[in-house]
Amino acid sequence: MNILQEIFRSYGDTYMDQYGDRMPARHRKVIRSVQDCGTSAFGVHAFVCDDCHDVHRTGSSCGNRHCPVCQAGKSDEWLQKQMNRLLPVNYFMVTFTVPEPLRRTFRTHPEAGYAALFKAASYAMKKLSRDPRFVGCRTAGFTGILHTWTRQLEYHPHVHFIVPGGGLDDAEWKSSGAAFFVPARPLSKIYRAKLVDLLTAEGIDLPECVWETDWVVDSRHVGSGKRALEYLSQYVFRVAISPNRIVRVEDDQVTFRYRRSGEKKQRLCTLHVFEFMRRYLQHVLPYGFTKIRHYGFMSPNSKVPLRKIRELICRLYEIITDLLPQKEPEPKKPWICKHCGGHIHWHHFTPPRLSSA
Repeated sequence: MNILQEIFRSYGDTYMDQYGDRMPARHRKVIRSVQDCGTSAFGVHAFVCDDCHDVHRTGSSCGNRHCPVCQAGKSDEWLQKQMNRLLPVNYFMVTFTVPEPLRRTFRTHPEAGYAALFKAASYAMKKLSRDPRFVGCRTAGFTGILHTWTRQLEYHPHVHFIVPGGGLDDAEWKSSGAAFFVPARPLSKIYRAKLVDLLTAEGIDLPECVWETDWVVDSRHVGSGKRALEYLSQYVFRVAISPNRIVRVEDDQVTFRYRRSGEKKQRLCTLHVFEFMRRYLQHVLPYGFTKIRHYGFMSPNSKVPLRKIRELICRLYEIITDLLPQKEPEPKKPWICKHCGGHIHWHHFTPPRLSSA
């Protein structure tokens, strides 16, 4: 049990008693899931040792994507998969943010807001990538990842796009410039207009200042894309904060480490435990919402496979790659019996309604 689970088990019921009437159902579900993760509430798995035949029982995980226990370890698998999809080109990270006056609207309408954010940002990227002054391609490709928090767990929705520097034009690869994929300023204007149109079409009232506020779109070159993917992989299967950032929990206060943007110095933030839980829960996504989306030739449904695109970019790439030694994935370590040292294997699962029998 990690420290985040301890916080939810110690304070979750009191928090729901105090704020339950105002809490979305998905927030209550996350609290219950985190509290009961690894207990018989979700059933019990039985494992048997091959040698001494001892039976080892353990509570099932909750499987909730906002549970810090269940998501541990998934980031490495996702990162390796994305690394295998990298192309031999310059990469860019383009970030679309939601201006401060609109964040309350997004918190009130998260499903419509996040969907509109993806649609507006991807629309702007596709539109400008077709412009012959920049890339001039018919089909761009990129991967978007929704991120909703700051280092102090405050609400700040934005989307990071990892973008290969170029695109497909029929059977030809067209490279973008080395300095940028598409310029950020016109990208920001197209994004703003499209997002406002999408939210208005949903019947959502917007503050009049949306046209006067700066809409930040940041575009930067990130080399081969490996470091950018390593950075983003930390957030793909995590909600707001990792347990190892929490320094202590005492006197109903939670203290955790954070860094300000651009600084290396570690700072401490101390919050009342209820404020800490509120900040954590505001990043819970709507049911079934997809926070990672692939577009264009990076989509799984693309008619042009990545191997073909690599050949268009560099005819020798596949030959060189085939000659390089292939790194084999490390095998998973077997579960060893504490009594005899034999290997333990899964045997059967007892559903929750029968686990107490």
